[in-house]
Amino acid sequence: MWATIESMKFTYMKTPLNKYTFKSAKIREWVESQVEGRVLNLFAGKILLNCPEVRNDIRKNMNAEYHLDALAFVKRCKDSRFNTVLLDPPYSYRKSMEMYEGKVMSPFNALKASIPRILKKKGIVITFGYHSVSMGTGRGFVQKHLLVISHGGAIHDTIAIKERMV
Repeated sequence: MWATIESMKFTYMKTPLNKYTFKSAKIREWVESQVEGRVLNLFAGKILLNCPEVRNDIRKNMNAEYHLDALAFVKRCKDSRFNTVLLDPPYSYRKSMEMYEGKVMSPFNALKASIPRILKKKGIVITFGYHSVSMGTGRGFVQKHLLVISHGGAIHDTIAIKERMV
C-alpha cells in the first residue's frame, strides 16, 4: 500500500465550480495532459476536449455521438477498446436529478465493474467526484495521480483520480 502512495503524484488547483467540469480551462488542460490515445468521455456534457474523444451523454441536446445511459453504452461496446475512460458523472443524487432532467444515472459500482472490459491493456481511468471514488486495486488498478480542485468558500472540493490498469 505505501509503495502505491509514494509513487502517486499529487496536484492542487483552485478554480471556480461549474456544472460542466471541463469548462474550467485549468481542469480541461490537466485532463488533456493526462489522457492517452483514444478517449471515452462517458458523461461528456457540452465541452469538447482537445483529444481523440468518443462522446456519450444521455441528454439529446449535448454535443455527443451517443446519447445512452453510461452503463448501457459500456455494455454495447463489445468490440471497442479505449486507452482512456473519463468518468465525470453527477457527484450526488441531487445533481443527477438537476443535470439529467430527473433521470437517475447508472449504479456507479456496476459501471466501474464494466469498464475494464472496454479498456485497452494498461489503460487509464480518470474519475471525478466529491469523494475519492476510484476503480481500486480490487479491479486491477493502481492510483497514479490525485488532483484536488478547490472551488473556494463553502463549496465541496472536487477530487480527480487517475488510475492505470495493471
